[in-house]
Amino acid sequence: MIRATLATISTLLALALPAAAADDFIAAPTLRASVTVTSDVVRVGDLIDNAGSAALIPVYRSPDLGTTGTLTVGQVLSVLRAKQVIGVMTGDIKEVQVTRLARTLASKDIENAVAAALERRFGLGDAANITITFDRNVAEMRLDASNNGALQPVATRFDARSGRFDIAFEIANDGNAAPTKLRFTGTAIETVEVAVLTRDIDRAELLKSSDLSLERRPKAEVAGEPASRDRSIGMQLRRGMRAGTPIRAADLVRPDFVVRDQAVTIIYQVPGLYLTTRGKAIESGAEGDTVSVLNLQSKRTLTGIVTGRGQVTVQGASQSAPMAPAVEQTSSVKRDNVPAAAALAQSLIQAPAAEIAQAQIPQVRLSQAPAKSE
Repeated sequence: MIRATLATISTLLALALPAAAADDFIAAPTLRASVTVTSDVVRVGDLIDNAGSAALIPVYRSPDLGTTGTLTVGQVLSVLRAKQVIGVMTGDIKEVQVTRLARTLASKDIENAVAAALERRFGLGDAANITITFDRNVAEMRLDASNNGALQPVATRFDARSGRFDIAFEIANDGNAAPTKLRFTGTAIETVEVAVLTRDIDRAELLKSSDLSLERRPKAEVAGEPASRDRSIGMQLRRGMRAGTPIRAADLVRPDFVVRDQAVTIIYQVPGLYLTTRGKAIESGAEGDTVSVLNLQSKRTLTGIVTGRGQVTVQGASQSAPMAPAVEQTSSVKRDNVPAAAALAQSLIQAPAAEIAQAQIPQVRLSQAPAKSE
């Protein structure tokens, strides 16, 4: 009898244990120390775990988009009790931080979106070369986190004369709500990257690296092909310019090898003959330019090509390619070329042949090689 009774009690206990164990696994509501929300209200289910049927009850207004607010545990429990939520486990939590998520649009993102909407339209070029100025200061914008779509232009207006734009955008969201609408107005100007003078420069100066900076200027201000900084270094300007002036490719010239009123060496050279004399440049010129020079002995004006620094080679019917710079006033000719030498010397100084025979040209010296004996 006793054994049967004990067996019955054991069976009853065995049946009762699973039910008790199940009751033990019903988790108590527990307060969270950090809360993240995406909507404009904070609900019970955001604040505590295991909120049950009370999870959807709103209790607070959410912080501003992209910001964090702080609540003391006492404040939270007081509000929860008012909503009939009791028995919340707080542990050692002293305060609760609530952060509202947001989508952030930086001002640069908005500028890029406007430039992309205008790219290659209304006579404008690439978006990278369009500078945007808004009517109002467009700082960082924060939108509800559900706005995860792209900035899509839906209406674009632009006045090419004034550069004024008026563009409306829409941003789709991951819910069923209508897309968010944004509108921006301002000015768009196409710019170019150009070398700009950092100081006043005279025409005769060679441009150095320190004389130039690289800036973006309105395309209309440059009015021609803009000069790059690298291309400008070592060149000269066609005319003097003031600091802050953008440089066009047409403003640059090769450096002058001959400067007006400079003493130069005049050269005449053909096969078998090389003559040099002193002269003065009547005009400036770079290597390869044709300039006028004055023969100081004959006082005649000659036309030649600049072939080196302070060196002008006179044109001739048999003129060959430019030669190495002359270092002294000399001439040489073979015995068989003596008659030709006199004629060429006369063409160089433009003086009568009799004067050549009388050696009236100190700057030109004729030397005759001895004839070979047979």
